[in-house]
Amino acid sequence: MTDQMKKPVTLQQAIVYFSDPERAFRYAVELRWPDARINCPRCASEKHSFIKTRRIWFCNGCKKQFTVKVGTIFEDSALGLDKWMTAVWMICNCKNGVSSYELARSLGITQKSAWFMLHRIREAMASGSFSKMGGNGPIEIDETHIGPKPQKMHREKRLKLAENKRDKKAVVMGMLDRESRQVRAKVIPNVRREVLQNEILEQIEHGSTIYTDGHPGYDTLKTQDYIHATVNHVEEYVRGEIHTQGIENFWALLKRGLRGTYVAVEPFHLDRYVTEQVFRYNNRATKDNPLNDADRFSLAMSQVSGKRLTYAELTGRGQGAN
Repeated sequence: MTDQMKKPVTLQQAIVYFSDPERAFRYAVELRWPDARINCPRCASEKHSFIKTRRIWFCNGCKKQFTVKVGTIFEDSALGLDKWMTAVWMICNCKNGVSSYELARSLGITQKSAWFMLHRIREAMASGSFSKMGGNGPIEIDETHIGPKPQKMHREKRLKLAENKRDKKAVVMGMLDRESRQVRAKVIPNVRREVLQNEILEQIEHGSTIYTDGHPGYDTLKTQDYIHATVNHVEEYVRGEIHTQGIENFWALLKRGLRGTYVAVEPFHLDRYVTEQVFRYNNRATKDNPLNDADRFSLAMSQVSGKRLTYAELTGRGQGAN
C-alpha cells in the first residue's frame, strides 16, 4: 500500500481511512488486482486506458467502460466505496452480526438499501471450496432446526401454526473438522437418510472418522467406508473423544445471532445467514492463526469479484418464492 496513512485495524480507523474516495478506490483496486494486472471484467483484455477524473477504465478490446465495481457484488450500486467498505468491515467483525436497521443508521442510508447490501456481502463471504474434509482428524456432524418456537408465540398464532400441520422449521446440517477447526454448514431440505449421506459423500473423504449423535440417518455410514462412532444423547453427551460438542458450539453462535440480532429470518434467505456465521467462525483468531479485524476484512474484499446478486434474485421474483 503506497498511501502514507497507516492501514486501518479498527472500525474507527477504517471509517476515517475510507472516507477519502481516492484512498478507498486504490485500496479496492489493489485487493481486486493484487498483481497490478488490471483486466476488463467483460472480455478479460488488459489493453485499456484510465480516465483519472472519473476513476474508470476504457477497454480497447470490447470498447466499453468499466469501474472497479463491475463484475463484483458492488456492481450497479449507487453507494460509494466508503459506505460499502464500512459495511463489509462491520459484518465481518461483529460477532453476532449486524442488523439492516443498525447498518442503515450507521451509514445514513435506507433500511432497504442496507438489507440489500448485507445480503450481497454475504454472497462474497461464501468460500466456494471444492476440497473434501477429513483424512487426518475426526469430523463432527450434526443437524439443527431453526424456526419459530410455538411456546413463545401468541395463542392465536400458535393455534394457526397447529392448524397448518406443517413443520415451519428449516434444517441446517453442519460438519466440523477437529484438526483444522473449520466448519461447513448449509440448509438441507430434510433429515432423511439419503439427504444426510449424500452431503457426507460429497464433503468428506472416504476412510475418515465421523462422530455423530444417534440419529438413524447416519446408521449406514460404516458401509460407505467411513469409521463411524455415535454418542446417544439420551444417556450421555461425551464418551471419551466421541462427542459433537464442537459443532453444537457453532450452533449456539449461529442461533445467538439469528435470535438476538436478526430476530426473524425467512427460510428462503437462511442459507446466506449461515454462510455469514461460517465465515466469521472459520476466520476467528486462534493460537495458531492470530487473525485480526483487518485480516477478515481483506479476505472478504478479495472475494467480491465474480459474484453478483440482483434484487430480483434476492427477493425471488419470478422464481415462485414466497
